[in-house]
Amino acid sequence: MSSTGRPSEPNDDEREASVPGAIGESLAKAARTSGIGQLADSETSTGTALMAALGGVRGLLETILPGLVFLILFTFTTNVPLSLGASVLVAVVFTAVRIIGKTPVTQAIAGLIGVGASAILALITGRGEDNFLFGIGLNLLYGAALLISILVRWPLIGLASGYLMGDGLAWRKDRTKFRVMQALTFLWFLLFAARLIVELPLYLAHTDAATTGLGIAKLIMGVPLYAPLLLVTWFVVRGLYGVGGSPKNDEKHEPAGDDRPESNRT
Repeated sequence: MSSTGRPSEPNDDEREASVPGAIGESLAKAARTSGIGQLADSETSTGTALMAALGGVRGLLETILPGLVFLILFTFTTNVPLSLGASVLVAVVFTAVRIIGKTPVTQAIAGLIGVGASAILALITGRGEDNFLFGIGLNLLYGAALLISILVRWPLIGLASGYLMGDGLAWRKDRTKFRVMQALTFLWFLLFAARLIVELPLYLAHTDAATTGLGIAKLIMGVPLYAPLLLVTWFVVRGLYGVGGSPKNDEKHEPAGDDRPESNRT
């Protein structure tokens, strides 16, 4: 509030931080219900916490089995409707079991929607490789978002981790934290870029053998790559902020030179 009684205008730093701050809060809210959020809240051993973050045994089966069923049936029959139908049926069964057991259904429903939408597209075109098109598109979107966030010096992993750990945007004023968040975001970008590098040529080949290879690549480059990267991310974030999640204040350094975020340069 200004001396005249009128609301004071936000300064340049406040204007710049408002949009990333809102994005960071949204990302942190999503992260709290995702893998890294469950790791942060867990007091159990790392292995147990990681398994819980991945949804437990049931969550892993819900993630892997629909694609595995499609892969096996398509490999031996090359029958697109049969392979897709069996894959969707598996997802429906998992969802029904959760509903009947009155357990959280969010992950199962999300998986069912993804499997169903991919199957519909593949049935329309009659090509088995189109069952993977939505996944390829998501990898492209996630990878692009991560890369852009690095280039504009507002790394998405930093935004999510900062609000998740109660640090807000303060990490951008610490040169070490800023570099680490950029590096973590780049690692996640590499994950999605690697998937695209492997999967896109297989999709564009439009052969049954390539479709089988695409299914294998999707399984191998899914949870087996996601889980270790999730764990590495949490170890690094925990190292920056401490196990309890409160920011370390003993060694804060203002970013200098080219390492500073643009908003902090003079």
